[in-house]
Amino acid sequence: MRLAILDDYQGVALHSADWSAVERLVEISVFRTHLGDVDAAATALREFEILVAMRERTPFPRQLLERLPSLRLLVTTGMRNLAIDTAAAREFGIDVCGTPMLGYPAAEHTWALILALAKQVSAEDQVMHQGGWQRGLSTGLQNNTLGIIGLGKLGAQVAKVGLAFGMKVQAWSANLTSERCAECGVVSVELNELLSTSDIVTVHLVLSDRTRGLIGTDELAQMKSTAYLVNTARGPIVQETALIGALQNGTIAGAGLDVYDNEPLPPDHPLRSLDNAVLTGHTGYVMRENYVRGYSATVEDVVAWLNDCPIRLLN
Repeated sequence: MRLAILDDYQGVALHSADWSAVERLVEISVFRTHLGDVDAAATALREFEILVAMRERTPFPRQLLERLPSLRLLVTTGMRNLAIDTAAAREFGIDVCGTPMLGYPAAEHTWALILALAKQVSAEDQVMHQGGWQRGLSTGLQNNTLGIIGLGKLGAQVAKVGLAFGMKVQAWSANLTSERCAECGVVSVELNELLSTSDIVTVHLVLSDRTRGLIGTDELAQMKSTAYLVNTARGPIVQETALIGALQNGTIAGAGLDVYDNEPLPPDHPLRSLDNAVLTGHTGYVMRENYVRGYSATVEDVVAWLNDCPIRLLN
């Protein structure tokens, strides 16, 4: 039996957990680079009975699953992966199992991006390495307004830090209640007001048909020219072309991005050339302790499945 670990960009999967119980039973292969489109993935993976996916790096839609005749177990880190068609997997006799993951890394990363933007960390770091000194002016956080789009688990964590910085914190989502806002100590506003009055806007929504393209040209135009947009949720929630235009034209002061329409981000992507964009490569969850947690649980999932007692089934 053969098992493939996918998208192990940093080569850490086998060092993040004790795989010995699995290695005694199956042959393990590791893919360090992204496989690409459906055709490439289908060709590379068609002989494997077990696949291990790191979050949503490789999507598994129906058109890929139906071309993997040997596949019987698909393990994803995390207990939710919208890039896997779990119904199709069940139809094809494929078990899909998840793992626990830490619940705070993305909120911490959001603040890393906010502070990098407001304090001009990336620009000043570059100046220092080039032999210079003090290129620009930073922005304070105290008494400024933080606008949070989506006040779920992560949004609430971000709000707590904003309040600790002495910021005015306001929030919006389609189903946000006054009770939830009171619980988090923030003010509920409509989306238009949040966009037009916030100094920093940060996105914490799940990608869905309702949220796809939520922030476009019109919404960006409502923001202050001095405001920053941060997205650590999912790339397509913000219309990419509109955001690039807003950054190029100075509609907003800058953006901090960890997520993109296409990942990995192509080397020649226009976002890479913008001085007012702080970019990270979907590293919000890429933490040593998160990998240990996810891959250790993956081993548990595989061993349990091999013993005909699957755990943490998602389908």
